[in-house]
Amino acid sequence: MPIVAQSTETTDWVSRFADEVIEESERRASGAKHPGAAAPVIVVASGLSPSGPIHLGNLREVMTPHLVADEIRRRGHQVRHLISWDDYDRYRKVPAGIEGIDDSWAEHIGKPLTSVPAPAGSPHPNWAEHFKAAMVESLAELGVEFDGISQTEQYTSGAYREQILHAIRHRGEIDAILDQYRTKKAPAKKQQKPADEAELEAAEGSGAAGEDDGSSGSAGYFPYKPYCGNCEKDLTTVTAYDDDSTELTYACTACGFSETVRLNEFNRGKLVWKVDWPMRWAYEGVVFEPSGVDHSSPGSSFQVGGQIVGIFGGKQPIGPMYAFVGISGMAKMSSSKGGVPTAADALKIMEPQLLRWLYARRRPNQSFKIAFDQEIQRLYDEWDKLEAKVAGGTSQAVGSGGGSALPADVAAYSRAVGTAGGELPRTPRPLPYRTLASVADITAGHQDQALRILSDLDPQHPLGSLDEARPRYDRAEAWINTQVPADQRTIVRAEPDAELLKSLDEPSRQSLRLLLDGLADHWSLDGLSHLVYGVPKVQAGFSADATPKELPPEIKTAQRTFFALLYHLLVGRDTGPRLPTLLLAVGQERVRTLLGE
Repeated sequence: MPIVAQSTETTDWVSRFADEVIEESERRASGAKHPGAAAPVIVVASGLSPSGPIHLGNLREVMTPHLVADEIRRRGHQVRHLISWDDYDRYRKVPAGIEGIDDSWAEHIGKPLTSVPAPAGSPHPNWAEHFKAAMVESLAELGVEFDGISQTEQYTSGAYREQILHAIRHRGEIDAILDQYRTKKAPAKKQQKPADEAELEAAEGSGAAGEDDGSSGSAGYFPYKPYCGNCEKDLTTVTAYDDDSTELTYACTACGFSETVRLNEFNRGKLVWKVDWPMRWAYEGVVFEPSGVDHSSPGSSFQVGGQIVGIFGGKQPIGPMYAFVGISGMAKMSSSKGGVPTAADALKIMEPQLLRWLYARRRPNQSFKIAFDQEIQRLYDEWDKLEAKVAGGTSQAVGSGGGSALPADVAAYSRAVGTAGGELPRTPRPLPYRTLASVADITAGHQDQALRILSDLDPQHPLGSLDEARPRYDRAEAWINTQVPADQRTIVRAEPDAELLKSLDEPSRQSLRLLLDGLADHWSLDGLSHLVYGVPKVQAGFSADATPKELPPEIKTAQRTFFALLYHLLVGRDTGPRLPTLLLAVGQERVRTLLGE
């Protein structure tokens, strides 16, 4: 079972929100609760629109309530995490860079997402299901437990019929609320950043994309849009409505079709977004639902929804605003396909625990970056250090100094490695990511070579098979293959650099001799680390064990010069993977050949 954070301490943002949500749920239930009635199921919610690839900014819409719901579940409460798939939203535009589509998909603009064909070659029945499937698979890998609700099914089954009729009966009140904000100028949109440092917001990941509040035609204000019975598009205007009979007449501006229907029987349309969202809060009894920064401005759907929800007899949920998620360093070969990275893209290069941790350790209103560049190695180093601290700490030591983990860090770690239901599958031997990446880089897919090198890292405890290092090894290999440009890959020399070896002065030759003489006795990761750092110390007359405090500053310069020489002789560049890993990868015999023995 996962380590559980102190339940009585509100040391992290998840615990604090869990406290608030439980209190709010109990407050709502206290007025209507009958003696002996069971405790209510606490409802938290997310909304996602499968209008295209569901990116890592949208994932915050899911991870924020997931983490809060999981904390509530750990405390023994019943909780339900709803994900509303806004698949009855209109198809707004043809996304760029998606394989299997072309400009002909523009003819479907205005139709429900579930009425748009999936990209060519997809096994899924429509556009919405195609993009929903990838996210569902990623959420399963991340350990996110949820109940999915298709808004297409809800609307077309008539589940919301009474809510639609109620909204139309109260359309004057809704119009008056919305009218307070219609003259307010919307904030200017931020200039788009390059893909390698993009900020991903959720505006197009939920029904908020339209920010539609309805339209006024010959029938007055109407908070409902029929989809045309002929062309299926929502380019319709209500021209007449009778409150007594619920007869509604609409005309389609796209194809000219017009018809009269009875709204108490009609299921081919939906409430406009600014009315739809608060209706669902009331319908589902949502207590907690976050929203992106696009919802925080005056007149935005979350703020207006807080006034409209009362018309449906509900209450606005606790709704923290969440900030942008940044992306650093996506290789052009990846970012050109689909524009922005998804959870599936991230899970190809990092384990689920690391991705969960990135969302768990930052408050929703704090932005953060997900690394697709070299920074991923530093993140993994940080994660491994935290794991070691947690594994070696005690409840008394937490936060008491001496290298122990702070309570909030322990909580974030606990939420990353598992859920209330148990731990996520993990790598049995989690070797350093940067080491695995270097090995994958050097061996270029040769698994027997990779196993040989990784077994040499710790000869006292060699790997029995690569499976012990998986799935972390597979993630590191995928990172090398998809995110590291070809000109930065490591290619070991096939033959010695005879010209460079011939030009070396005597101190350089001596440094190579010291290294070669010590290879056999130091053939492990730790041993080679000691050896390569120790050679310049010994040459300068110091012990190989001398600490930095015992050495003059010139030793660092000598070490850098020595390292550059080794890189040139082994891979023909100034830099490369960490030298101990590189030496293990090349192998003793070949190292001796390339260094001129």
